[in-house]
Amino acid sequence: MIIDVHTIITLSAFTGAGVAMGLGAIGAAIGEGYTAAEANTAISRNPEISGDIFKNMLVGQAVAESASIFALVVAILMLFLDIPTDNLLKGAALFGAGLCMGFGAVGSGVGSGFPGGQACLGISRQPAVASRLTTGMLIGSAVCQTPAIFSMVIALMLIFMDFNHLPLAPTWAAILGAGLSTGLAAIGSGYGGGLAAGASCEGIARQPETVGNVTTVMLVGQAVAQTPSIFGLLVSFILIFKSFPESYTLQASMALLAAGVCMGFGGIGPGIGNGKAAEGAVRWVARNVEHAGELMRIMLVGQAVSQSTAIYAMVVSLVLIFVV
Repeated sequence: MIIDVHTIITLSAFTGAGVAMGLGAIGAAIGEGYTAAEANTAISRNPEISGDIFKNMLVGQAVAESASIFALVVAILMLFLDIPTDNLLKGAALFGAGLCMGFGAVGSGVGSGFPGGQACLGISRQPAVASRLTTGMLIGSAVCQTPAIFSMVIALMLIFMDFNHLPLAPTWAAILGAGLSTGLAAIGSGYGGGLAAGASCEGIARQPETVGNVTTVMLVGQAVAQTPSIFGLLVSFILIFKSFPESYTLQASMALLAAGVCMGFGGIGPGIGNGKAAEGAVRWVARNVEHAGELMRIMLVGQAVSQSTAIYAMVVSLVLIFVV
């Protein structure tokens, strides 16, 4: 059997589509299941307002579903888009797009489930502030989707950019590394942002009058938790747009692929750690609002230390790209 270049590109597109949707379904399903579980707990506590809790559950699940919808869009494009090229780099780009979007949807899907579930529980405790809880849930969940959006941007760039003028090696490794850098780094940031958002909804339910302070600390904490995914995005941009001289030595390709793997995996822990720090601060601001400033300072110092490991990963990635 003779396999031509176009066949390889088609196979890459189909495989990338399957990876994008397969991985992309994981996070959203977990997040939606968590929201539904907490909604059942909430209804058991206050059956009289089951209708309000049910509506909030559906809204929360719809937001958590967004990450898998992004994956679906990318998968559909790769399945049905006509790609008139005979360059093997496009095959690497399509597979890299699938990896990027698939991994990138996991954390955002799971993370968005936390505020949805906590909002349902909060409504059962404080029916009078249901609108505040829903608003807080939507804000927190929307920020959780940011890493998935970063992943979709990189995936779309890999799908639609023209790589015909670039050498096959080591560019194929740079393209795959770009997909892994943003996709993997998005896992931690999406999950960590969800932890902070869930604590926000819990705090608002406990002390509704602290909604302003709680939301402010949540957004600051989430912003810091997003930075590992931004580092991953930065490394992806460098790998995509920097021109590398043609080289068919294995070390040149592996250095670029390793740069993406390093930043991708290196961003998971810091994203989750930053989210844990924000979760603790947000939860206790609601109970001790008079110490909100001190709690935020401690949160930021803790996040800065947790963030250092993502910076180390980025430094090593840049060394692999520009020095090795």
